[in-house]
Amino acid sequence: MSKTAVAVSFDNTENAFAYKSDKELKKAYFLFSSMGYQALVKLGTRVTPWAIRTGLPIKNLIRNTIFEQFVGGETLDETARVAAKLKQFNVQVILDYGVEGIEGEENFDHGTDEFIKVIEYAATQPNIPFMSVKITGLARFALLEKLDAAAATKSGFEGKVHTEVLTAAEKNEWQRVEERITRICEAAAAKGIGVLIDAEESWIQDPVDALTMQMMEKFNRKRTVIYNTIQLYRHDRLQFLKDSFASAQQKSFILGAKLVRGAYMEKERKRAAAMNYQSPIQPNKKAADDDYNSALEFCVDYLEHISLIVASHNEFSNLYTTQLLDKKGIPHNHPHVHFSQLYGMSDNITFNLAKNSFRVSKYLPFGPIKDVIPYLMRRAQENSSVSGQTGRELGLIKKEMERRKDS
Repeated sequence: MSKTAVAVSFDNTENAFAYKSDKELKKAYFLFSSMGYQALVKLGTRVTPWAIRTGLPIKNLIRNTIFEQFVGGETLDETARVAAKLKQFNVQVILDYGVEGIEGEENFDHGTDEFIKVIEYAATQPNIPFMSVKITGLARFALLEKLDAAAATKSGFEGKVHTEVLTAAEKNEWQRVEERITRICEAAAAKGIGVLIDAEESWIQDPVDALTMQMMEKFNRKRTVIYNTIQLYRHDRLQFLKDSFASAQQKSFILGAKLVRGAYMEKERKRAAAMNYQSPIQPNKKAADDDYNSALEFCVDYLEHISLIVASHNEFSNLYTTQLLDKKGIPHNHPHVHFSQLYGMSDNITFNLAKNSFRVSKYLPFGPIKDVIPYLMRRAQENSSVSGQTGRELGLIKKEMERRKDS
């Protein structure tokens, strides 16, 4: 529980890849090398979902490459092996039942049951403090869209779902959504597991935010159970964070804030241009970075009343958080500070933070290969388009391979 300022370095590859064998390191190098070819990634992300749908025998190829790199397993039992390995290096896990885009009331009810199973399982494990939920796994996209459009006609921060625009049948449908998320939150509160509500596209985000605030008001009275995900690549989210905090203070609950940059930039810009409205996305990367780091400062300033999850692959933002904590003499393992990176990426950040006694986790999806394909395709696209990400991963892996060869 150090209060002494210790400079953290993300360049130590021995720490970063201690959990990987030589063979696993070579496989990772091959995969990231392949993802460096944008044309190959573009072709793969188009062909792979089609091949899975039509039953072409490519599952083993996917399992042994991109699935193995970014997913814990097809079942909780398979994922447990990965979680146990991470535990050896003081790295925790955020479990994510990675099934996406399957609509229908029966599927939403099934998803709710699966999320609760994940909570019950996580409660039996010493290093799984959180699980992740997408509201689009519990609610129809078009229903969220209608509610968001209703919220857009209001002004100011309300944290309220405007159901007056819904038909009687839709109001019943929304009531079932509220019942599903309440069941999940009740199970999590009872078992001591945190629930991270994922961010969605901007045109369905308002009802997700309002519902999440309702759950925080109910369950975050004495400790943090529910966290909202705040995408700082949106130019309005820093103010949203401050408004959320003001509401939490007024209603006497702890604000759970998972800070990310964002995941829907290209889709957001295209839709804004097509529909002729102002894009919600920051004008440039610097603006996003500045707001992200300002959000970090704000959360650390009010750490007694905000539980912060720094969910970022940006080395400076992670380093800056450690410096803010050290400057204020805040312990590295403070219960209101947590760091997280996606499994399979930025191991140099995760494992070096763990080595310096910070609370850090890997976001670890699991599920049948056919169901996690959307997640995997995003990871492939992200690593081909994020400026410098693939090069950085490759450089670190190569450095570690050379270090092992020389040692």
